Amino acid sequence: MNKQQNFNDIYTHGFVRVAVCIPEVKVADPDYNAKQIISLAQSACDKKAALCLFPELSISAYSCGDLFHQDALLDSCLMAIEKVTEASKQIAAFMLVGAPLKIEGALYNCAIAIHRGQILGVVPKSFLPNYREFYEKRQFCSGRDCLLNEISLFGEKVPFGADVIFNATDVEHLRIHTEICEDLWTPIPPSTYAALAGATILTNLSASNITVDKARYRRDLCARQSGACVAAYLYAAAGPGESTTDLAWDGHGMIFENDELLVESGRFTPGPDLILADIDLERLAQDRMRLTSFHDSVTAYRDLVKQVRRIDFTLDPPTASLPLKRQVNRFPFVPSNTEDLDIRCYETYNIQIHGLAKRLKSSGFEKLVIGVSGGLDSTHALIVAAKTMDRLNLPRTNILAYTMPAYATSKKTKDNAHILMESLGVTSREIDIQPSCDQMLKDIQHPYAEGKDVYDVNFENVQAGERTSHLFRLAGQNRALVLGTGDLSEIALGWMTYGVGDHMSHYNVNCSVPKTLIQHLIRWIANQDDFAQATRDVLTDIVNTEISPELVPGEADAEEPAQKTEDKVGPYELQDFNLYWITRFGVRPSKVAFLALHAWHDAKQGAWPSTLPKENRKQYTLAEIKQWLEVFCYRFFKISQFKRSALPDGPKVGSGGSLSPRGDWRAPSDGEARVWLEEVKNIPDKL
Repeated sequence: MNKQQNFNDIYTHGFVRVAVCIPEVKVADPDYNAKQIISLAQSACDKKAALCLFPELSISAYSCGDLFHQDALLDSCLMAIEKVTEASKQIAAFMLVGAPLKIEGALYNCAIAIHRGQILGVVPKSFLPNYREFYEKRQFCSGRDCLLNEISLFGEKVPFGADVIFNATDVEHLRIHTEICEDLWTPIPPSTYAALAGATILTNLSASNITVDKARYRRDLCARQSGACVAAYLYAAAGPGESTTDLAWDGHGMIFENDELLVESGRFTPGPDLILADIDLERLAQDRMRLTSFHDSVTAYRDLVKQVRRIDFTLDPPTASLPLKRQVNRFPFVPSNTEDLDIRCYETYNIQIHGLAKRLKSSGFEKLVIGVSGGLDSTHALIVAAKTMDRLNLPRTNILAYTMPAYATSKKTKDNAHILMESLGVTSREIDIQPSCDQMLKDIQHPYAEGKDVYDVNFENVQAGERTSHLFRLAGQNRALVLGTGDLSEIALGWMTYGVGDHMSHYNVNCSVPKTLIQHLIRWIANQDDFAQATRDVLTDIVNTEISPELVPGEADAEEPAQKTEDKVGPYELQDFNLYWITRFGVRPSKVAFLALHAWHDAKQGAWPSTLPKENRKQYTLAEIKQWLEVFCYRFFKISQFKRSALPDGPKVGSGGSLSPRGDWRAPSDGEARVWLEEVKNIPDKL
């Protein structure tokens, strides 16, 4: 984003607003239907939609039957198309309208592409259903049989065929393809080749009468096609007004983006309906760029892909302030839906257990060594370890758990560590590492050893290093593996002591699990029946404790830690949001801030994970979002990669990311952060 662009405009950030329009029609009354189409298109345009999709044969209505062979009806359809085209001069949106067209003695079921008073192209239906209740071959010919690639319409030459993409020259990545109803029901829909040829918005003008459970099947078809083609898929089915002589119609509208349902219309509505969503074109382009198999498919079908034609047009999208119209999850790693959250926690938990069980079996070791601080990460890793021992039919006493207090350990976290270890039945012990830290500080002539209150990074690292050094020596002595506890968020921010510190272990079950998900995992586990009530109670207390490294001393016998991690590196809920969008989709910081503001500006709006207490539901200003995004970009891109380049093994958990140098993230340790930090500087402090 440059300084001249409007930050609060979706088009600045690679989105486009689209509409699915379900008009109320009258059978065989094109003039009436044209008025309904114009009215709905104008309403969508008033809401700043750039594309309006209407159902199949919406000019005539789908259920005309043999009336399609009446010249009076076909002539009236032409006049209605002309009326819609004329009205489109005052409508900024690109329109796709369904109509029957007679071409050189054959009748075709067509989609008419209209923009700003011009017909840009005509797309005929390729596959005509002629089974059960469908008799389309009685009236129509397949577009595949037509030898023409352009037709004359209202005195103008117009591209004709299912092999056209409408390319907006002034909106990057906006390339539209359309197909008609049954085309999607086939093994290889025409939109597949269009997507391989670059189309990002796939549309379907449908009639599709409703029968029991058919709506679910439609959803599955649209979701799969949008996912397989890495595209948006817009679907508009015929609704109110169609003939119910033998069939019924539900007016089903849907908008998908890469397998995700963004919005769905109400069904069986008595009047016209309109749904809108903002499609992330940049996200689609990013995903396609990463997917080598997508480009391999382009090559595999090169002859068919080459035949696809591009029809250029200028969209001239709205440039005014246009906030985002779609849901953006505050917690991209944590579903808000209770059922989805349950599945996410179950799968994450079992991936970790499975990974650790395999590592133990392959190593020939049956014991684990783990440091337990009473904080989130070590708590969850210990729970995973306990469940892994259960799976392997090994005693939990094979887990050698150590809490190692030092200068800043609070009473609360130490007590919780002991309660947790005891309730789980592991072998537990407390080792006071303060004497060994004193010796180290004295040996290196640190000012603290001379009685000075100097609590610098080296003071902190001595403690982290002593803990890790003890764990590795204990592992060697007991023929055990050191279990790592550091999470994905800390790895992203470089919030760990390199080498002989919490950076290192023999195996790390948390390395792909972000802090926000660990919090919800612990809450989820506390609500299960897998562990004793004492364990579940202490888990709840631990997850509600302030996050702290506990390395800088506070007041003596303090109940709470003196340090607060989030004061230094930022709120983990924001940093996990930044991590997801930057590493998963590679989007620029200004867009991340735009999405974050939409998600976090008002705590009263949008969905929250059911397990998150109401008092923990926060909101952030644009200035706060910008502040912590700058911290993220500096830490992630400038100072932390060398730590990630030497990470121990651990299982990848979610598609949202792993930063393993052997997997999802391979980057130079000496790269620069300037381009990201300059992007952040161009973000306004407020709207």
